[in-house]
Amino acid sequence: MQVGSALSDLYLSFAAALNGLAGPLHGLANQEVLLWIKSVVEECGANITKEQLKDYVWKTLNCGKVVPGFGHGVLRKMIQDTHVSKLYEVVPSILTELGKVKNPWPNVDAHSGVLLNHFGLTEARYFAVLFGVSRSMGICSQLIWDRALGLPLERPKSVTMDWLENYCKKVAS
Repeated sequence: MQVGSALSDLYLSFAAALNGLAGPLHGLANQEVLLWIKSVVEECGANITKEQLKDYVWKTLNCGKVVPGFGHGVLRKMIQDTHVSKLYEVVPSILTELGKVKNPWPNVDAHSGVLLNHFGLTEARYFAVLFGVSRSMGICSQLIWDRALGLPLERPKSVTMDWLENYCKKVAS
């Protein structure tokens, strides 16, 4: 939205938003989850035990990596009959024991890539595109409001809902 608030073209704004999703900590997170789960299965086999999974999680953490899909945004409903359900039973206690993670529960990324793969979208490179396109209506509507209200150039946390409400009341009076 910061790009659009500079009065950039809608298409450029949307392209910037999608490019912002290109890192493994955001839009590619669900892809990273799927690839990590596939590496677990490749190394440990399809009938992995909780103990093997626990060892693999520690191996990942001890290499200075993260367990993708865990550590923010609470989402505790898990997909049954997948390796994700075993991860739910193993990873939170390990991340709590590690002591560096405030919220050890899985987030939406822990599930979305696995679901997309389950339903036939096997090209993980397209996950971020779906993630971004699903937000296009929100981006478009926000740019319309920005322009209709003549809002200033946005910077992170520059316009809050309280500010917007007060601005509208002030203009209306």
